[in-house]
Amino acid sequence: MSNAAAGRPFKLKSPAARAIVPVVGGIVFFVVLALVTWGVAAWISRGGAEVTDRLAPSRFEVGSAQSAAQIVAEDGPIIFPGLNTTTGERTLVLDHEGDDPTRGWQVFYAYPVDRPDCPVEQVIGTRDFIDCDGDTIDVADLSPPASGVFPVVENQRVLYIDLASVTGETSATTG
Repeated sequence: MSNAAAGRPFKLKSPAARAIVPVVGGIVFFVVLALVTWGVAAWISRGGAEVTDRLAPSRFEVGSAQSAAQIVAEDGPIIFPGLNTTTGERTLVLDHEGDDPTRGWQVFYAYPVDRPDCPVEQVIGTRDFIDCDGDTIDVADLSPPASGVFPVVENQRVLYIDLASVTGETSATTG
């Protein structure tokens, strides 16, 4: 009668087998785990590459329009860094002009017009920025975003940045 048939555990006899079999078993386990994870991800995405609102929302909620307007008035435009890009391509600058917090909002990219390879840094507490050449520029000299990226104030209270053209989604907005 064999060890397994007698109810006794199977034992490896040689030292090499006792060293190699657990390592190979671990490798096989992680390969199977990776394949199962990939399979679940492929099933969830169903092979599609379209962007969903859960993955990349078409609107970014800034918060209270009143509070954001006060921040801009006191400290200058608000910068929203994007994905830590070195070129500043996705970094947005939100500016506000006027006394009405529901109007006068503008969005810019954080680089000068026609210079996407030249990220800017804000001069703290001002509407001025320093470009990659060391020149001081005003917020109005920054590049306007692609059409479809714009600020929206909903219900006279909440400020959003609509990113529909960037995410490829269509969004319905109310003012």
